[in-house]
Amino acid sequence: MSTPFMFGKLATDQNFTNRKAEIIKLKQNFISGINTILISPRRWGKSSLVKKAGIEVEAEQKSIRIIYLDMFNIRTEEEFYKCLSEAVLKAGSGKLEESLSFVRKFLKQWIPRITVSPDAVQEMSLSLNWEEVKNKPDEILDLAESIAIEKELNLVICIDEFQNLSNFKDPLGFQKKIRSHWQQHQHVTYCLYGSKRHMMIEVFTKQSMPFYKFGELIFLPKISTENWKIFIQERFLSTHKILSEQQAERIAMHVENHPYYVQQLSQICWFRTSIELKDEDIERSMESLVMQLSLLFQNITENLTNTQVNYLKALIDQVRMLSSKEVIYKYHLGSSANVSRIREALINKEIIDDQVAGNPELQDPVYKYWLKNYYFSR
Repeated sequence: MSTPFMFGKLATDQNFTNRKAEIIKLKQNFISGINTILISPRRWGKSSLVKKAGIEVEAEQKSIRIIYLDMFNIRTEEEFYKCLSEAVLKAGSGKLEESLSFVRKFLKQWIPRITVSPDAVQEMSLSLNWEEVKNKPDEILDLAESIAIEKELNLVICIDEFQNLSNFKDPLGFQKKIRSHWQQHQHVTYCLYGSKRHMMIEVFTKQSMPFYKFGELIFLPKISTENWKIFIQERFLSTHKILSEQQAERIAMHVENHPYYVQQLSQICWFRTSIELKDEDIERSMESLVMQLSLLFQNITENLTNTQVNYLKALIDQVRMLSSKEVIYKYHLGSSANVSRIREALINKEIIDDQVAGNPELQDPVYKYWLKNYYFSR
């Protein structure tokens, strides 16, 4: 029997949890041609949400095609242009011959290279004269718009981990180039999303940045406990196993409704259940999850400075006035200026988030649990 819970992969179909309002909003924006910027911490389900909305839009609107591009491993402008072009050609054309004709018509500076995979399926990759493209990338940046007009389509380009453009040699210059083209597109809509909240906010909300007011900004909230309770119970029942509403709530609350961890903890509980989940198995499952990640958490903590660890101790103790003299003295934080530096460093390391100004929180609820019940309890 396969497990009814999924994590670490895109959640689809019955594995997808609620997000009804967010799906409706994304679909409306895709159909209406409204650019969207989606921001949330890592593993909150952004990619699954975008994929779900995209699948539904393509099923309902035959004139719309969705293109997905993940920038996780893209480190240079050259890689970006190449991956974007190949993704657009693949989605915008039905056959290899049509892709080749689009290359000849719209990408005169590129050299198409045809590769044949072992199963004899032809695929096209593109070679590039980098010097020419670096000086004038117009054809590449306008390729989607050109194909959309040619085929009388509307395209939606969804780019994951968009904040990775900060790794490029000249990130600001690159942003200026792509914004100057994309803002003129009438048949292409962009959905840009990423998990490094502070970097995404700087790119899209700072007035001096090229992408300021590029589209509608959406901060993805956590899925509510009520929705998780329903989901967990339904998934157990689908495999003829049962748990109570209170037990489902405890599972979700143990990991603070974190989508990835709710699915993972639910799976561990499910494995421990023959017919009906026992209360003690929830606690055992939580401890099992923590132990699985213990070495990772030790490594994270060992790479922090003493003052950064002290800052986390203050957060675990639910201290709020972190810059007060009393707190600085009690937790050995140095100075109020140093508190600000510690906070920024931990945000950059994606250990804490400051979604509510002045109220920083640890991003990883299981790391938080480990710190409280293992590291600081010694």
